[in-house]
Amino acid sequence: MYVELKNINKSFGNFKASDNVSFGVEKGKLVALLGPSGSGKTTILRMIAGLESPDNGDVIIDGKVVNDIPAAKRGIGFVFQNYALFRYMTVEENIAFGLKVQKLDKNFIKERVQEMIELVGLKGMGKRYPSQLSGGQRQRVAFARAIAPNPHLLLLDEPFAAIDAKVRQELRTWLRSMISKLGITSIFVTHDQEEAVEVSDEIIVTNRGRVEQVGTPLEIYRKPQTAFTAKFFGQAGFLKDYTVFKDFEVIENADSAFTRPEFVKITKKDEVEKYTISSTDGVVNDVCFRGTHIELRVTVHESEVIATRRLDETPIEIGEHVNVFLYRIFVTKGDEVHQLLNQALDEGYVFI
Repeated sequence: MYVELKNINKSFGNFKASDNVSFGVEKGKLVALLGPSGSGKTTILRMIAGLESPDNGDVIIDGKVVNDIPAAKRGIGFVFQNYALFRYMTVEENIAFGLKVQKLDKNFIKERVQEMIELVGLKGMGKRYPSQLSGGQRQRVAFARAIAPNPHLLLLDEPFAAIDAKVRQELRTWLRSMISKLGITSIFVTHDQEEAVEVSDEIIVTNRGRVEQVGTPLEIYRKPQTAFTAKFFGQAGFLKDYTVFKDFEVIENADSAFTRPEFVKITKKDEVEKYTISSTDGVVNDVCFRGTHIELRVTVHESEVIATRRLDETPIEIGEHVNVFLYRIFVTKGDEVHQLLNQALDEGYVFI
């Protein structure tokens, strides 16, 4: 592992930000620290950077314990949420800042700055000031400044949080492409599941200062290992009583049950559906156009399920009675997660 945290604990007064945190990041990987606000992900990032010190435990980079090594000597690039650009410096001057601190040759600095400007797609903007740039362009400058000194590790603290939705989507693709091209080990903090799934090679899920699960986006989505991960990851529709849905095993003394939109099939009463006999009657209480699909919220007894329907399918109206078939349900008991597959499905059926 290129970056390792071993038994890290960190408290701020009575608040425990890191509770025996341990994980590793392989060299060249792009890893997301994903969790809700207050889950400890930014504290972890700052301890790796050297901006905070653990109360106990070890931070290891490239095989060396760096607990006592100052942030400036760890070989780390850091991209902040609010860009942290110098307002009275041009794009070129901002990118050159770290190189000048290292007292490198002026000609080398000039060449490196132009190389970075080309790399991040800001050719012709070198003389502009941050106030003359868009949010997306400022973040590209921040990225260029962070990688200009050629760090061995790049840390990003919610790098897209201050950018509007359309630009954020474009920057996700751009960032993944840039990091892949550079081959630099990178860790970024986010509370956005979609962002973590789209950008990262691996996700570290945090909650209340603890690491809940580590794995690829697909592994965590398909096989959540804790109740928190199962509920946090994906769009959960909670079921007050999952036993009203047909053909599911019953888990005694379960705490909660929920499903996801991709596990729900909604059909009109006059539509032919293979699993109609195993469906349950529901009433549509909301229909919402989501651009690429229709989102339905359907009440079944006292539970509400969320489902999607294609735009080319016959419209369903609010108040309409429909057939509701669930492919899969997550049931939690303590911190355990049980995935229940509908027993009416054909043998060998696989649902992604």
